[in-house]
Amino acid sequence: SCFSLRLLLDLTPKVQSMASSVSLFLLPLLLLLSHASASTVIFYNKCTYTVWPGIQPSFGQMLLAGGGFKLSPKRAYTLNLPPLWSGRFWGRHGCSFDRSGRGRCVTGDCGGSLLCNGAGGVPPATLAEITLGHDQDFYDVSLVDGYNLAMSIMPV
Repeated sequence: SCFSLRLLLDLTPKVQSMASSVSLFLLPLLLLLSHASASTVIFYNKCTYTVWPGIQPSFGQMLLAGGGFKLSPKRAYTLNLPPLWSGRFWGRHGCSFDRSGRGRCVTGDCGGSLLCNGAGGVPPATLAEITLGHDQDFYDVSLVDGYNLAMSIMPV
């Protein structure tokens, strides 16, 4: 499990004086999400190889980090989520891109581009789906687009 996704939700603004955290493990990607007025997601690549997280916002939501980025081995990447954001994350691997960002991934490819620009990953792609709400937040691991990386969500 080298690519992990860890999710921490601070429910203080929603439930007075109560806090909670959740860990989400994209077993080759670690994402850390902490919820306050805005949430922070930290992707960790614990692999010995590069991975390319993909990000697709839900309709009408803000595009984050151009929709994807390169994450070298043993590195982390921090991303701020706006309040009430919803979308999905997935791991792409076996990617090769030229200097202009054009190329392909073995799994999770999003139109042959480093920056997915709102496009989803081509199946198979294991998904982490997140919706930040006013009163409740929702998150799940989905295999609706197939399976390419082991992933789990665990409260911390």
